[in-house]
Amino acid sequence: MKAHELRPTAGARRPRKRVGRGDKSAGRGTKGQGSRSGGTKGPYFEGGQLPLVRRLPYRRGFTNIHRIEYKAVNVERLNRFRKGSTVGLEALVRAGIIKSERERVKILGSGELKKALTVKAHKFSASARAKIEAAGGSAVEI
Repeated sequence: MKAHELRPTAGARRPRKRVGRGDKSAGRGTKGQGSRSGGTKGPYFEGGQLPLVRRLPYRRGFTNIHRIEYKAVNVERLNRFRKGSTVGLEALVRAGIIKSERERVKILGSGELKKALTVKAHKFSASARAKIEAAGGSAVEI
């Protein structure tokens, strides 16, 4: 048997009923909602019960389409790098701290930094900048 020889079982497929083509009931049966034009309920209709969509609370506020997302990296995670090295996006990706060089990074000040590093990132919190400079390093914004 080949693919072009495959056929559905006899009686498995029936021709489509072409409603609205004829006298009297036109293939829709007699009377009732289904026989009328436009005679269907909307997709959210639940038999008169208050629909789920109306039972849920409103989603308040709005989504700012101009928001820029930053990946947060705490200062304590930078202790894995060698003293005096430059820590940029490429180094953060290699260390597994961020996933991609295309991510924007903000360095936050949680934890302690024990080494002097040159850190390159898109943004720094005030406490992170202070801790990096207190350790003898420098914070460079990209």
